[in-house]
Amino acid sequence: MANILDIRRRIRSVTNTRQITKAMKMVSAAKLRRAQERALAARPYAQMLTNVLKSLVSRAEIYDPETGQPRHPLLAQRPEQNVLLIIVTGDKGLAGAFNTNILKAASRFLDSRAGKNIEVIAIGRKGRDFLKRRFPVAEPRPADAQESARTTIIGEHIGVLNKVEFAMASELAQQVIERYTRQEIDSVYVLYNEFKSVIAQRLVVEQVLPIEQIGETTTVQAEEMTQEERERAVEAAKAAGVGLRAADTSEMDAAAKKFATAPVDYIYEQPPGELFSSLLPKYVGIQVFHALLESVAAEHAARMTAMESATSNATDMIDSLTLAMNRARQAKITKEIIEIVSGAAAAQ
Repeated sequence: MANILDIRRRIRSVTNTRQITKAMKMVSAAKLRRAQERALAARPYAQMLTNVLKSLVSRAEIYDPETGQPRHPLLAQRPEQNVLLIIVTGDKGLAGAFNTNILKAASRFLDSRAGKNIEVIAIGRKGRDFLKRRFPVAEPRPADAQESARTTIIGEHIGVLNKVEFAMASELAQQVIERYTRQEIDSVYVLYNEFKSVIAQRLVVEQVLPIEQIGETTTVQAEEMTQEERERAVEAAKAAGVGLRAADTSEMDAAAKKFATAPVDYIYEQPPGELFSSLLPKYVGIQVFHALLESVAAEHAARMTAMESATSNATDMIDSLTLAMNRARQAKITKEIIEIVSGAAAAQ
């Protein structure tokens, strides 16, 4: 049986660890609330931009009637041979299986695109480190490059998820747009953890380019939370005082959908090609920004759940160690009593 002093030291150590995990859980809960607020605050702009584009599409021809070509390169579709994948992971660990699940989904996507040239942009330290161990880092390929099918890393963004800025998402979207316009890549996908609420999350791979339909996202791969993960998330949310339901934005969405729905025709001063050139890059930028915001919220939710589980496990371990210590003390006292009684009996 372990020494009582050693058990007390272990109890102290586990108690200190429990204080740390409990504090981390509360910090993640506070950050989760702020992340949810930021994602919700960005929604009206994205919704209105989508409605403006829908209105423009319904009143202007997407394809040139003379040439039959789309009025903007981002609407052009071509055979998919060169693929760009943007993977959004976290910069830190201690978030349960959050990063692991994203990287597993990335591996499945890469396997499904075997035989094609795949370029990867890693957002987050965990994804960057994982990918660098498996794939080479290379410069972006020019459009006329003739190489065998391979997967390479062409970019990384570390530390940007601490405070997601639209300027960063817009710059990344602009780089992607320029490469797609030069026909260096044929499609662009973003892999991230879609967040609706603490118990409504899923891993998705969404197609960003080419733009097939305004306001509709093309999901090529999705993975829902398991029932066990939902139950753990519910327990963590209740303990931290975080709401389980997604914010009700039905009224806001209904008001946004009324924009430009009147059955009238507008006269645009600029030609349709110029309008699309101005609005479509913003549309792609808001899609990337939306993915980053939701991934940050999902990471905080995963860390809150993981720290709640760690706190609960530490409590169970303390109870178990306390029971073992009490048994050891009881055994020691019993032994001393037996020794005293035996000594008294021998003295007689």
